Amino acid sequence: MALTKSPYRGTRDFFPKEMRLRNYIFQKMAEVSELFAYEPYDGPLLEEVELYLAKSGEELINEQIYSFIDRGERKVAIRPEMTPTVARMAAQVHREIAKPIRWYAIPNLMRYEKPQKGRLREFWQYNADIFGAGQYGEVEIIQLAVTLMKSFGATSEHFEVLVNDRRFVDLVFEGLIGLEPALTHKLYKLVDKKNKMPADKFAAEVRTITPDETKAKIFEEFVNLTSIDEVKTYVSKYFSETTLSDVFMQKLSGVESIGDHVIEKHVTPLISLFEKFKDQDLGEYVKFDPSIVRGLDYYTGVVFEIFDKHPDNRRAVAGGGAYANLLQIFNEPALEGVGIGLGEVPLTDFLTTHKLVGDFSKPSIDYLVAYFTPEGEKTAAQIANKLRSQNKKVEMMFGDNKPKKIFNYSDKKNFAHIVMVTETDIKVKEVATRTETTKTLADF
Repeated sequence: MALTKSPYRGTRDFFPKEMRLRNYIFQKMAEVSELFAYEPYDGPLLEEVELYLAKSGEELINEQIYSFIDRGERKVAIRPEMTPTVARMAAQVHREIAKPIRWYAIPNLMRYEKPQKGRLREFWQYNADIFGAGQYGEVEIIQLAVTLMKSFGATSEHFEVLVNDRRFVDLVFEGLIGLEPALTHKLYKLVDKKNKMPADKFAAEVRTITPDETKAKIFEEFVNLTSIDEVKTYVSKYFSETTLSDVFMQKLSGVESIGDHVIEKHVTPLISLFEKFKDQDLGEYVKFDPSIVRGLDYYTGVVFEIFDKHPDNRRAVAGGGAYANLLQIFNEPALEGVGIGLGEVPLTDFLTTHKLVGDFSKPSIDYLVAYFTPEGEKTAAQIANKLRSQNKKVEMMFGDNKPKKIFNYSDKKNFAHIVMVTETDIKVKEVATRTETTKTLADF
């Protein structure tokens, strides 16, 4: 039985054509990261499963992770995401190095998902994280993300950044609606799916989780908020110490001014975040959206997703958020972090949909060097070596060739210049202008 030539389902072969596009995307990611003084890092492809069990959430662990028992009887996993790894690494060094810590990576990840448009089992994901910067870090990560999208030629007509804050969501779900933890968790999951569900089905699911009509109304008004001004009105309408649930109030035992404390912790950060967006000229890109809660359990503050505006590709391209407690799973003190994950699969779909990606069907090579006779081989090799010493990309065409064969070959690739060592001289053709000059070996 012959082996299949196809790669494992949900993975890809990267031939040179695909690698040219991938390298271009990765280069942009690195360039923009380093403009913001982020430094590259990487971690192992395998991690112990406990690292993800601690904080990543049930869906990732139960349905998407590739895990197995190694020869040392340890349960390990191919990394499905990078945030737990970067937190583990930061936990090792955060006491000794200057903060804020700014790191980025483009790791290879795997998740056992149903392959579909924009989602595969094996993928590469740009990750950038900043530790120890508080709300400044939240603003900077989103500014970095917008700058990266703009570096590909995208504008606010192509994408938007939808922003929410888990602290505000907690106030609504735990404080105002006051469900027990298990139902609150279900409400989080339901909101995360809101934009993918018919309105009537969503409303029915709400009543299943919270049949109390007053609480359902508070929730439905929340999910229909569209701006920070509406958030302010909503809080003024529903919030007072008497409206907070008993369970939520118990968390605040010992707090002298409960009302001020709750607003300062759960609402003010979101309002001030959007004020800072205006200061950084990000206003045209960012938008408040209560349905953005993010599925991973470790987020504790701002959460966001970059959405494609194209009607044929209306989906999240990237997402991220703030996590304050992730280092505590390593018995380290809390250290505020915020990060973004941007997959190369949805990004490539975004760039293709908006026609923002160039032609990578052919390689870009500076020179093709060819010779007509065996006697010209030595001279051609010398020319090629001299050009390479000047950091030029050079392909040597082996064997003696005639002009027709040389030009037929060059049409299949993207050469800027063709050098031809003839029986009598050296000719250099500039492909773009079709001009030809005669040179000597010394000219190179």
